[in-house]
Amino acid sequence: MSAIASHSVQLDLPPHAAWARLSDLSLAPHYVPGLTGCQFHPGPQAGLGASRRVLRKGGQYLDESVVQWQEGTGFLLRLHKGSSDSPFPFRQASFSYALQPAGDTTRITLQMSYSLRGGKLMEWMLSKAFNKVVRQIAENLKAYYETGRTQNADLVSGK
Repeated sequence: MSAIASHSVQLDLPPHAAWARLSDLSLAPHYVPGLTGCQFHPGPQAGLGASRRVLRKGGQYLDESVVQWQEGTGFLLRLHKGSSDSPFPFRQASFSYALQPAGDTTRITLQMSYSLRGGKLMEWMLSKAFNKVVRQIAENLKAYYETGRTQNADLVSGK
């Protein structure tokens, strides 16, 4: 991977509570903008090898498979579409979530690593947009984890 978009936020939750929410892979539609649902592929629903399909507006979807899992601290998802590689415009893409204890609270860092089919120029052109998306996901995750209220209007309205 050649480009990275990353953002960290402080969660007003102890590490065990943050992990309880993070390790539930079905919750992503509550904080990822544009998602309308989540379906698990056959197999585990948590841990190494878990795989889900996240549904997007307009009938689009993306598959995400856990390729690394560190119990209590985080995981790495490979982003793909079916059995093929990552969808356009990505050549490869992954998304990681990492928790760090901070006293009675927890810091979470979200990171998207990617390479684009258009090469370095395309990565440079889209880097601000990807950074904005990762920041928005992190801020929505924080609000959802701390309040329990869905932060994604697309999930709430069912568009």
